[in-house]
Amino acid sequence: MIALLGVPTDTQLDLVGGHLADQGRDFTFWDQRRLHDADADLTVESGRVEGRLHLGGQSTDLQTVHALYNRPMALDELPAFRGAAWRERLARIHRILEVWSDTTPIRVVNRLAAMASNSSKPYQAQLIQDAGFAVPETLVTNDPDLVRDFAARHPRLIYKSISAVRSVVSELAAADLDRLDAILWCPAQFQEYVNGFDIRVHVVGEQTFATRIDSEAIDYRYAARQGGVASFSAFRIDDDLACRCVALTARLGLSVSGVDLRLADDGEVFCFEVNPSPAFGYYEQRTGQEMSRSVAYLLACGGPEAKGRSVRGHPPELEAGTAVDPVVNCQAQDSSADCAEGLELGVAGAGVVTPAGVTTRRPGGQDGGVD
Repeated sequence: MIALLGVPTDTQLDLVGGHLADQGRDFTFWDQRRLHDADADLTVESGRVEGRLHLGGQSTDLQTVHALYNRPMALDELPAFRGAAWRERLARIHRILEVWSDTTPIRVVNRLAAMASNSSKPYQAQLIQDAGFAVPETLVTNDPDLVRDFAARHPRLIYKSISAVRSVVSELAAADLDRLDAILWCPAQFQEYVNGFDIRVHVVGEQTFATRIDSEAIDYRYAARQGGVASFSAFRIDDDLACRCVALTARLGLSVSGVDLRLADDGEVFCFEVNPSPAFGYYEQRTGQEMSRSVAYLLACGGPEAKGRSVRGHPPELEAGTAVDPVVNCQAQDSSADCAEGLELGVAGAGVVTPAGVTTRRPGGQDGGVD
């Protein structure tokens, strides 16, 4: 049996569930909004994970579940959690499912422990650079003077939050320099602006689905709000880049991801972040690429239905930018031994930019590592 966990209004769950139904797969949907009325028990002993979930009149032996598509909403976003009467019970059921999903040997797309890297963008940037991707020169700081110095060295900067909370990526305008005291108690991330166009690469197992996004907006997700438009089109990336995206995803402990890239005008590829729970339905509806079908096959069979870029075998030698067939023979190689040194990051105090990336300092001048 395959289990889907989340809310019925989630487009990704709806698309994947539709494909599972079309394929005649045995699956169940665990409606997160009804978990306050559920009961569960879990035992982890000597490497065995056993338990049951009782929900909506159905009792499921967790040992009969061989795959989980894990897309839970944050607890505080659930209406039931706002009611004091259900808060403790709902939190308990969630905790049991979290422990189960992180300890069970079955395929989980994706485990919460693996998704945690996205909770700190500076930390994830370190992992991205360790995997061999270029990262824009970055400053994480709460010191306004350092931001002004950084801005003096770069003609254009963008800024965003450093947490997992979604924020609108914005360009640092001249007027913003007069209100930098706002970061004194809330460090922010500042990056050099990279001229080029965005590429979202969805990785599903060993497959990649690339989408090119063209927009004049700084953050194409909010193009309309920023007075612009965004256009989406299926895009072919070369073998090496496809394999690197698969390797990065696996390195983060994920089997499905959304890798945010920018192809610079000079041909260099920069990686901004990796989304561990991507809303691929948004891109699927605009490009016709069926990421949801491949996710369904990944859950059911552990492998892809070949519609995207299948990465198996050894990559042939290709020049950067060479167009390839949608299904290619290559294998994701972890080239971490050949990677540049990663960033040394902290999330508090002032920051100093180094050529390799970011080093942050705590008050008193002591270098801080990753928290």
